[in-house]
Amino acid sequence: MPQTSRVMAMVLAGGRGERLMPLTRDRAKPAVPFGARYRLVDFVLSSLVNSGIARIKVLTQYKSNSLNEHLSRAWNFNYALGGFIETVPAQQRMGSFWYRGTADAVYQNISLIFDEEPDYVCVFGGDHIYRMDVAQMLAYHQEVGARVTVAAVPVPLVDAREFGVLDVDAHGRVVAFYEKPAEPSPMAGRPDHALASMGNYIFDRRALIDILQETSLNPEETDFGKHILPRLTAERELHAYDFHLNDVPGTSERERGYWRDVGSPEAYWEASMDLVDVEPVFNLYNEQWPVRSLYPHLPAAKFVFADREGERLGIATDSLVAEGCILSGGHIHRTVLHPRVMIHSFSYVEESVLMTGVDVGRRAMVRRAIVDKGVRIPADFRIGYDAEEDARRFTVTESGLVVVAKGAVIES
Repeated sequence: MPQTSRVMAMVLAGGRGERLMPLTRDRAKPAVPFGARYRLVDFVLSSLVNSGIARIKVLTQYKSNSLNEHLSRAWNFNYALGGFIETVPAQQRMGSFWYRGTADAVYQNISLIFDEEPDYVCVFGGDHIYRMDVAQMLAYHQEVGARVTVAAVPVPLVDAREFGVLDVDAHGRVVAFYEKPAEPSPMAGRPDHALASMGNYIFDRRALIDILQETSLNPEETDFGKHILPRLTAERELHAYDFHLNDVPGTSERERGYWRDVGSPEAYWEASMDLVDVEPVFNLYNEQWPVRSLYPHLPAAKFVFADREGERLGIATDSLVAEGCILSGGHIHRTVLHPRVMIHSFSYVEESVLMTGVDVGRRAMVRRAIVDKGVRIPADFRIGYDAEEDARRFTVTESGLVVVAKGAVIES
């Protein structure tokens, strides 16, 4: 494996995540809670740190307060030991404008690259769910002599319109790149899939500096996916790294290549449901490649009342339950509970995600819903059972998934 001490990472964590509204109404997308105890940004940071990359700059911008707090509390590295994870707020360093795209975000912080003088720069997105041994991607980058490498993964052709789509030759060189094409081109031999960019790039330092300085002359070229990668394909300087070749310790063959862009409430809910199976598609219990985060000072989860005759049972089946939760005579099934959720007697919650501090009243019922932080669901109230009533009060997707915004006041 290559040495990672000469690698610097820049994590792009300033996006609005507009398609994920209302979960991103009050927070940046990388700060959205996920999996009972994590934030989305924890997954990229865990992959980098587990890969031995410990010089990391997190570029923030949109509604970054909760993200900044999380990073300072959960990812406080000791600089004296040679590593750091530091947030870099948008500073309008190149003019009276904020970041105008992913490439512009890096260009406005090009001084960080000059200061650190790494051999390689990893530019990774901060809001996807996956595990990656980045050292293996770096080894591929070095082996093929690439100046720029993009991680790529097959996605169903019907979903590929939401991604950057690559055409590659037999040697892994990207010959064409299309950002969110209306008609994605299928992969050779897999007509029902397209090869999509994961938004993770490795650059030779000099290549990245040259590209940013060249494109800075054109104020229209501000985004890696829309502008920089198509330019690189024309210059034959871009290689694709097959994420399915990435062999992360402790993962099963079923989990190989798992990557989710939780860009919509539906995608977020589906990724959450991936966690609760008996043999989950994405296993959070991999001790060889842990997902790191902030561990709150809360008591253990508690399940109380065992009145089978009166059907007052504190039960969780096929679910994740975080610290500080109390299931007081209620039942949850295929559900993710974030810290300090209260489930009162005779209530029932299924196929849902309840974030920190949600309170589910007696005899309330919740089905196929995402309930954001601090919402109190009144006694006898139902969510997910009456489409017309749900649409009047909450955000409802085309499939009927109900999303209750942070701090929403529900009147019975």
